[in-house]
Amino acid sequence: MEKQRLKILASFNSNELKRTAIIIPAYNEEKRIGKTLEEYAVFFEERKKIGELQGFEILVVLNACKDNTLEVVKEKQKKYKEIIFLNFEQSGKGFAIIEGFKDALKRDNWLIGFVDADMATPPEAFYDLIKNIRDFDGILASRWMKNSIIKTKQTMLRIITSRSFNFLVKSTLLIPYSDTQCGAKLFKKKAIENVINDLGTTKWAFDIDLIYKLRRKKFRIKEIPTIWEDKRGSKLNLVKVPFQMFSSIIRLRLIHSPFKFIIRLYNKLPEKIRIHSW
Repeated sequence: MEKQRLKILASFNSNELKRTAIIIPAYNEEKRIGKTLEEYAVFFEERKKIGELQGFEILVVLNACKDNTLEVVKEKQKKYKEIIFLNFEQSGKGFAIIEGFKDALKRDNWLIGFVDADMATPPEAFYDLIKNIRDFDGILASRWMKNSIIKTKQTMLRIITSRSFNFLVKSTLLIPYSDTQCGAKLFKKKAIENVINDLGTTKWAFDIDLIYKLRRKKFRIKEIPTIWEDKRGSKLNLVKVPFQMFSSIIRLRLIHSPFKFIIRLYNKLPEKIRIHSW
């Protein structure tokens, strides 16, 4: 065990051992976030204790929660000092992550990432991002790489939706990664600082917008296989969501093209006839 620990430490440079901020956006997650916070806090406390991590924080960003999520987070905060939270009335995952970025940048966090509240990505898989970022500016967990471990068999509809969406991302935005929508991503502080003021909050294209803008500024991003398990209680509507996702990508492509005037014209339309995801 000691030899393995020393081997891991030798693979890090001094900067990678600095503090890591783990942002968890949360919308009505009272039934799932308690277990997530417990397991992430215990796992990363152990990494810190044995010297594999200098420090960490778990930043929960509640957005327009109408259930008991806040009270669950407060209870876990009493037990683990590394848990902090922000509470907003505005909703949206993209909005929550951007606000989390802004807050995490105020402190000495060398690495800043985010993960879903349902623990579809276990803490050891997120730790793989920390271990493997090395000289890159960002790292993405991928469910579709050869050595990924998917613990829940995917429905044909979900597979078709995911692969079609990925094809659209690759063909329209020339983003080469196999999985841009997995909920676990990690970036170096300097990269987030460089794009934070340029990010939009498009509901289904936030991850794409972030990656696209980092690549335009020549930041280096890689993806690695991950461990992932689909959790019960998902709020995704697999009939309506694909259309919203596709339309979000089209909007993003238009914004970064000579035809961005179409978006300006669209924004002047009455709200009741706009596409919700735009």
